[in-house]
Order: sequence, then C-alpha cells, then structure tokens
Amino acid sequence: MLIVLTTTSNISSAELLAQKIVNAKLAACVQILPQMRSIYFWHGKVQNEPEHMLVIKTIAERFDDLREFIVANHGYDTPEITAIETDKVSSRYQSWLLEYLT
Repeated sequence: MLIVLTTTSNISSAELLAQKIVNAKLAACVQILPQMRSIYFWHGKVQNEPEHMLVIKTIAERFDDLREFIVANHGYDTPEITAIETDKVSSRYQSWLLEYLT
C-alpha cells in the first residue's frame, strides 16, 4: 500500500480531484484534510498560502498512472506528489484496497 500526498488551494478543487481519482480507480480512498497553512519557497520568495491536503490510499502498481493523472488534472504547475510506502497495514484493510484496485 502507498499513501500519496498532494495539496490544493481550495476545498472545491480538492473534492473534484479526489472524486476523479477514486472514479478512475487510481485509489480506493482519498481523505481531504481541513484547511492548513503552507509556507514554502516558490519563484524566488517565501510564500504563505492556505491549502488542503489530500491523503490518497493506493497500491504501488497504480502510482505511475496516479502521478500522471494528478499532473494532468491539478491546478498547480508543480503539484506535490509524495508517496509513502507502508510496511504495516491491517489485513482486512489491505484486502478491501486490493479488491477495489485490482
């Protein structure tokens, strides 16, 4: 299982992207976290902007397609796409994930 993270600038774009990802069977679940502040360096200066984080549950075999999908459907020029490999997942959750994605 992989947990993939990305951020969006507002809740409506987060919900739309999450819905598209699940409908395309690139993830079994996408959670959208409440608005947060992101402070980051971009175009020569420090930015301070509100964002929503998407926590995307998928499998390694779907990562390349998911990455391409996010790039093609995201509003940012350079969206965050960070994957975290999990080494411990409950067997029932893993079975549910695999049942939807394979």
